[in-house]
Amino acid sequence: MPLSIWKKLRLPTLNDTKMVLELADRTISKPTGVVENIFVKVGKFYFPADFVILDFVADPHVPLILGRPFLSTAYALIDVYEGEITLRHDDQSLTLKCGDTPSISYNNLESLNKVDLIDATCEEYSQA
Repeated sequence: MPLSIWKKLRLPTLNDTKMVLELADRTISKPTGVVENIFVKVGKFYFPADFVILDFVADPHVPLILGRPFLSTAYALIDVYEGEITLRHDDQSLTLKCGDTPSISYNNLESLNKVDLIDATCEEYSQA
């Protein structure tokens, strides 16, 4: 997560880290810190997630990518054939459809916060 977003959200104090990251462009970056157990809302569910905070200029068109640890915490089931990701909490579920036109459906039709799907972004970068 960019440091600017962390400041804007007024999240808890950062924990120090000795972590060093090699980014996709092969540059080395030392995170400003780590923040743990921040609740992320996906649909009507809240899941705890940890974030590594980096000091860089944020691009508003690039979503934050919640990786494998988040998918584990959210009890995600990924159906590659159907192009769906199902997040579960107790007896409720939220299904994200990942197709040509991203859409979101789930069993209770309630208002849903924006969820960024990264398919289009990945396609743009792979074609460049």
